[in-house]
Amino acid sequence: MKKYIFVCFFLLLTSFVFCQNELDGFTAEEVVKQHELENLFMETVDFSSFKKHLQTITEHPHITGTPANEAVGDYMISVMEEAGWATQRYPFDVYLPNDPGSSLVEIVTPKRLPLNQMEYILEEDKFTGHPELKKGWNAFSGSGDVIGEVVYANHGTKEDFEKLAELGIDLSGKIVIARYGGNFRGYKAKFAEASGAAGLLIFTDPANSGYSKGLVFPEGPYYNESAIQRGSLLTESFTGDPLTPFEPALPLDGETSVERLDPKETQLHGIPVTPIPYASAKEILGQMQGDPVPASWQGGLPFTYRLEGGPKLTVRVKVDQPIDFVRINNVVGTLKGSTYPDEWVILGCHYDAWGFGATDPNSGTSMLLTLSQALGKLAQEGNQPKRSILIAHWDGEEHGVIGSTEWVEQLKHELGAKAIAYLNFDAGVSGKNIGGAAAPSLKKTMMEAAKKVRYPYADKTVFEFWSGDKPLPSIGNLGGGSDHIAFYMHLGIPSLSGGAGGPTLYHTNYDDFYFYENFADPEFQMGGTIAQWAGIMSLRLANASIIPYQVPRYAEDLAGHLANATIRIQEYDDDFQGFTSTLEALEKLEATGNKMEKLVNQSLANNSLSPEQVSRINQALLSLEKSFLIEEGMPFGSWYKSLYASTDPFSGYASWILPGIQYEISTKSTANLEQWDQKYEAAIQRLIGIIEDIGSGLSEG
Repeated sequence: MKKYIFVCFFLLLTSFVFCQNELDGFTAEEVVKQHELENLFMETVDFSSFKKHLQTITEHPHITGTPANEAVGDYMISVMEEAGWATQRYPFDVYLPNDPGSSLVEIVTPKRLPLNQMEYILEEDKFTGHPELKKGWNAFSGSGDVIGEVVYANHGTKEDFEKLAELGIDLSGKIVIARYGGNFRGYKAKFAEASGAAGLLIFTDPANSGYSKGLVFPEGPYYNESAIQRGSLLTESFTGDPLTPFEPALPLDGETSVERLDPKETQLHGIPVTPIPYASAKEILGQMQGDPVPASWQGGLPFTYRLEGGPKLTVRVKVDQPIDFVRINNVVGTLKGSTYPDEWVILGCHYDAWGFGATDPNSGTSMLLTLSQALGKLAQEGNQPKRSILIAHWDGEEHGVIGSTEWVEQLKHELGAKAIAYLNFDAGVSGKNIGGAAAPSLKKTMMEAAKKVRYPYADKTVFEFWSGDKPLPSIGNLGGGSDHIAFYMHLGIPSLSGGAGGPTLYHTNYDDFYFYENFADPEFQMGGTIAQWAGIMSLRLANASIIPYQVPRYAEDLAGHLANATIRIQEYDDDFQGFTSTLEALEKLEATGNKMEKLVNQSLANNSLSPEQVSRINQALLSLEKSFLIEEGMPFGSWYKSLYASTDPFSGYASWILPGIQYEISTKSTANLEQWDQKYEAAIQRLIGIIEDIGSGLSEG
């Protein structure tokens, strides 16, 4: 009996010690309470509510600025307020087209043939006959009516247009046809116009999503021959409303007047651009008679792709797209913190869509509503988070990540002082595969929370399923294309993006509830699962005494990124010796970060931190990511303030880590490398100074 009692005591002690060290930022006593809270939270998540929310939100197409989108906003407010959240609308008047207007694509010669610009109506899917569905269109196209010969430009990347120039192909007055992929669609238009093209057609090649991948919709999850990817073309040197860089696009009838640019001062496109399905692209590409394309340019249609169509093949592209001021509304709910109400953990996903938006974005929207109900119920039962949790539903994202950007610009001073982290869940429950990207400081929080949640389709945790056969999952670096941009790259707020994905009918009229319940997640288990994961991350960030940033990860990640950048530079400059000043600073950063983490953990284990020390440490932690901000911004756009990360200005989607250096690499330049070495070394020294300040006053005993 004594032996049994001893074993039980040993196991209890082991469990206690494990818990004591398991959660960053918590004391041993807090760890026990946090686990109890998390277990209660997991039980509180209502998996069935996700399906209800998704059905309701995706009943009608809801483009930004339309009555249908306003109705979605009303529904979200009603759900959140019923769950106990204080909600607020944040209106903005943005210069954008929220209707495609009129368009036409046809082959003119050798035989006139009008081409299809809209998805087929399918008997299996009642949503496909909805009267409010629109033709395929690209927002921020220029208006015009042009006829010209055809040139194929592969993906329409900077390198692709350079290749065409190298081959001596003149694009003046031509109609360019390019396939999706490789870069943001707006850059395809930008490069085409800069090359003298008269118009641009964009299509999704079946090699990327179509019969080359597997069964097509409605039999499978891939693009059928009529599916069309819609999307914005906005490519300014900043993110947000094209007329109000750096400032919020506040309502025109509001109390505060905002100076707006004249549209002529912007970089909006002048040539007509529209997307078409691959069945229509086949009619054009199949008649081209020029030289065969380079091997890597060949797509999935059943013939050899050609560079030029020749003088006998001409195509007409007509777009008449109205653009004016449109009212958009962000919906933000707040669950006020009990202890640190002025420290904010922010979660978000946009809700505007090109059509029904079942996977993109409203799987994420529905998940956040499910999460708001669970967190609200906890709070109503007396389990209020220590820090405030905000859930934001952004508007106008599809037109250029506008709603979230305007909100960040409106609240930039408050956010700079209060925001702990931004967690983005755009299209966050689009399938069954787990994935994510994060700032260095949030990667551990993301992984550790995944260990708590069960994956519904295997006897594994989300972490184990995500990791596969590797010890740790692969976490990417945040690029462009979604609502984390302004938080992370403009204000220096640590951000992450995560969720579940899979093959989708991205930006097509087929991204509807029928697709979701047949292909994305027929069992409707992933919505609740991702809500649990997002909730655990939120509760740990909200309740930890010390904000649980993984500070040593900065040195680890920076060392890898610098090594990769050095290799790329040495490919065109054999004499480059590396970023010596930055590397020296990194060595100190590694030692300082590890020491600080040890001191903080010891203080938490000893429960020796006073409230004043906790406040001082957390205020310092809030400024860590801001060490990388520079007032002058990046050379490709001063709105992008972070030395650590930005969107790739030549692709729009890809992540540029160490963007100052990446900009030099993109032009194979060595002229400014020493200057960037000094800037990055200075940023790391700022980071070291903050970390040393955190460690001061903490004993090593």
